[in-house]
Amino acid sequence: MNAVLYYRGALTSCNYDCPYCPFGKTRDSAATLAKDREGLETFVQWAAEQGAAGHRLSIFFNPYGEGLIHRWYKEALITLSHLPHVDKVAIQTNLSASLDFIPELNPATAAFWATYHPGQVREERFLAQCMAVYKQGIPFSVGSVGLRSAFPAIASLRAALPDDVYLWVNAYKDKPDYYTPEDLALLGGIDPHFHINTVDYESLGKLCNAGSNVFYVQGPGLVKRCYKDRGVIGNLYRDGLEGLAAERSCRMNFCDCYIGYIHMPGLRLEQIYGSGLLERIPYGIAEVQR
Repeated sequence: MNAVLYYRGALTSCNYDCPYCPFGKTRDSAATLAKDREGLETFVQWAAEQGAAGHRLSIFFNPYGEGLIHRWYKEALITLSHLPHVDKVAIQTNLSASLDFIPELNPATAAFWATYHPGQVREERFLAQCMAVYKQGIPFSVGSVGLRSAFPAIASLRAALPDDVYLWVNAYKDKPDYYTPEDLALLGGIDPHFHINTVDYESLGKLCNAGSNVFYVQGPGLVKRCYKDRGVIGNLYRDGLEGLAAERSCRMNFCDCYIGYIHMPGLRLEQIYGSGLLERIPYGIAEVQR
């Protein structure tokens, strides 16, 4: 089976304090960090064994909080990137941690989804971290939430980044009709695919690869078809991929997040993102970066 696995452990802490995030500037206890490390190491060991079963894996880490400030996430990326049956291993990160480990990554499989948080980090610092990744040949995308207050910072970063680094913008949807036509034109000029993220896609009853060959794994091995669907469909370590896989239609009314709607086959977004679908790098740019 070719499977996509999203993994989220016990981590709930971050070194940033973004006002819209419940995990900003929180500290996990030593016990919680130990639980997170144990869960991640168990997952990596399981993933390493799947080649013998004929499975190919693409893995995305999207922790609650910042993973790369903890060495076990770095070690997991290094290990998984060199496994012959792992086609992709990526992580969502604010790039605030030391990047001394990236020369140990396999650039053919490792990738970063880097999120820029104006107000939390100076552009010069964030850009320097991006360029450290860029110079090592590790594919990555960069993005930010499209708040009006962030428009100048987003535009400035776009101008500073190399042309072959994709900068995406997540639409701010907490307020209806938030964007004016001029706003949409501005953000569309920065991110040519911004319009895709402005839509809440009707999904109830529609086919989705989530639960079929895309799975959302939580630390102890609990598996959900989708991160927004709280229903548990099994346990990764008990049921295995074969026991979990089934064609399942969506139980949610709408899908409004990139990591969800990209797996709706009816949208055919693989035609835009190609091999960079998971880490959000459009087709063409992904091939240039590699």
